[in-house]
Amino acid sequence: MNKTSGTSKDAADKLVRGIKRKTRKHYSAEEKIRIVLAGLRGEESIAALCRREGIAESLYYSWSKEFLEAGKNRLAGDTARQATSPEVKELRSESAALKEVVAELTLENRLLKKSMIGDGGDEE
Repeated sequence: MNKTSGTSKDAADKLVRGIKRKTRKHYSAEEKIRIVLAGLRGEESIAALCRREGIAESLYYSWSKEFLEAGKNRLAGDTARQATSPEVKELRSESAALKEVVAELTLENRLLKKSMIGDGGDEE
């Protein structure tokens, strides 16, 4: 009897976790920036801000850290960005094509060297 109740409790917990995961709020970049800037203004405590927005304080502080690091990097002139997926695919295909060209030229170069050595050896 304990097995049945334990199993149904596990199933219920799993179902609740799945529902929470699917209904979790996803914040856009603009929303994150608005919340971080509200915290930086200091008009209300971080705890009160987080309660009002329905987020954990640790999440606020991680957003704040990311925001400030990004600003620092941008002001320092670090404008590098991550490549998008299509860009990566294009670069990979270009790299493969260039590798093929290098392989062909290397093979052609070796054949020419062998023919030169072969011709030079026969004349002596």
